[in-house]
Amino acid sequence: MATTERTLTDSIRARPGLALVALFGILLLVDLAAKLAGITVGPLGGSVSTGRLGSNLWNGVVIGLVIGLAGVGLSMTYSILSFANFSHGDLVSTGAFTGWGVAFLIAAFGEAPIRALLTVRGAGSVSPGEIGAHVLSTPIAILVGLVAAFAITALVALALDRAFYKPMRDRSGISLLIASIGAALVVRYLIQFVYGSSRRGVTASVDASNLAIPTLGLSINAHQLTLVVAAVGLMLAMHFMLQHTKLGTAMRAMADNKDLALVTGIPAERVVTATWIIGGGLAGASGYLYVLLRGTIQFDFGWLLLLLIFAAVILGGIGSVYGAIAGGLVIGIVFTTSTIWIPSDFNEAAAFAVMILVLLFKPEGIFGGVSTA
Repeated sequence: MATTERTLTDSIRARPGLALVALFGILLLVDLAAKLAGITVGPLGGSVSTGRLGSNLWNGVVIGLVIGLAGVGLSMTYSILSFANFSHGDLVSTGAFTGWGVAFLIAAFGEAPIRALLTVRGAGSVSPGEIGAHVLSTPIAILVGLVAAFAITALVALALDRAFYKPMRDRSGISLLIASIGAALVVRYLIQFVYGSSRRGVTASVDASNLAIPTLGLSINAHQLTLVVAAVGLMLAMHFMLQHTKLGTAMRAMADNKDLALVTGIPAERVVTATWIIGGGLAGASGYLYVLLRGTIQFDFGWLLLLLIFAAVILGGIGSVYGAIAGGLVIGIVFTTSTIWIPSDFNEAAAFAVMILVLLFKPEGIFGGVSTA
């Protein structure tokens, strides 16, 4: 115990700013406790009910799981291929549109032209929001749509690799980064051309779809619960693959020391192919689940999410799969709970501020190191 206290004291002395950050955090906690008690102490925000706090925390976890799931693929790409993939956000959009196109086709087959359904549009008297795509009314459509989002986006990611990145495999990271920006623009405007630029609602409302938890002041809807189950399931499957399969062992070896992995006979190109398939698939699944949560879709929403995904990956420790998940949860919770003190227009700024503060005192991120584990 004494050793731990000395270590903490030494850290504070070495980095005086750490004491200020710790003090600021304590003041926020005191202010939050006062707000819950109905006492206004600080100049920002008013009193807060336990129901609102519980709702903010829950929504933060839900959003954080989506961001973390998308961040897993980005971390895998970085750890094995050593470049920041700026087309990742548009892979998120790809999964959303293709997955929901399949879900619409199953949910409303015969009610509207097939082309309209596959492009996530309404036709005639049927609008996207009236088609009935809801986990309670059309569960098979939602499930198949999720599988389609994963599979189709995995194929698109692999196609991008073959078209743009494989010919540049031996180039520097900056060349690949610039190529990924070009690939992002190609994908984004193909999505706009095929699906249109309008923002529209895609999920239906179903009565009594909320699960109330009075003790916590929460009202959890069916789509939030579906998102949590699906995201956690995909993360657990990812963990099992990394830790208990030959492919996972090869991926970890490539991430830790590529040259040594090649010497030991690991098939590098197969590992790279698997990385694009899994990373792209997870990006597509996260985009599909994000639309399930929000209920609306537009062609560039993945690009708009990309900064938060990068923030989560950097915060967790760029290259670390588990760090991406942890970083996503931190970003999501800060994103929603910061509205207790500041207007919602500034919650993204709060998330980035927390990322910067963490990196000032732990530059390698929460999990640190370039490693898929």
